[in-house]
Amino acid sequence: MTKGRTPWFQDWFGGEYLALYPHRDRAEARQAVELLRQTTGRGSATRVLDLGCGAGRHIVELEAIGYCATGLDLSMRMLQAATQAAGAGGLVRADMRLLPFGAGSFDVVTSYFTSFGYFDREREDLEVLREVRRVLVPGGTFLLDFMNAHQVVANLKRQDRRTVSGVEVVQERRLVDGGRIVEKRIIVGGGQGGPRRREFVERVRLYGPGELESLLAQAGLVPGPRFGGYDRAPFSRTSPRCIVLAKAAD
Repeated sequence: MTKGRTPWFQDWFGGEYLALYPHRDRAEARQAVELLRQTTGRGSATRVLDLGCGAGRHIVELEAIGYCATGLDLSMRMLQAATQAAGAGGLVRADMRLLPFGAGSFDVVTSYFTSFGYFDREREDLEVLREVRRVLVPGGTFLLDFMNAHQVVANLKRQDRRTVSGVEVVQERRLVDGGRIVEKRIIVGGGQGGPRRREFVERVRLYGPGELESLLAQAGLVPGPRFGGYDRAPFSRTSPRCIVLAKAAD
């Protein structure tokens, strides 16, 4: 990361994040996990690592179908929430650029709901994918669930306001770094008589599907099927998501 600056994700993924996104619920997570099960055909006891596991909603659903799931996140607050949802046994606090697991520890690695593209330099994203390949068994599966960059740019909403639990929240979005990064500034509170104003930033690099597949290939992951949503619809420029399945090269 840039010297002297705290990475945005160390501040943002805390209590405010959990309060602002209650719609990211179990039903959506169940559909996302079902996509994995149906497209890979893997049975119970499959060893899965969920990168950026957040509050653990995907871990719960992975365990529900008999998978042996481990969740990894950098945010202690998120892991505390995940402990309440999924138990503490399969949760690890670590940086996804340096995974604390041996080679071939997992049959499947998942990266759900745009838990990728967070770093200042593209080479750091490549480091993540190389670590994914290292901890996968040969022939193992990586599911990369990313936003559709084309749709993000085409439908960028510059600002919105809403009230969450009586607190005003303003979100401001812009494209930076020559349009390569979408940056969102989140302003919470600050109104008269309300809680003190707090600001957070979220920055995600915009990778198109071809760019994602190129990075995967560089990391030793062979790109496979591509979907546009958790319903397994084919990917198109108007799809809400860009979900790529890849295999760990032998």
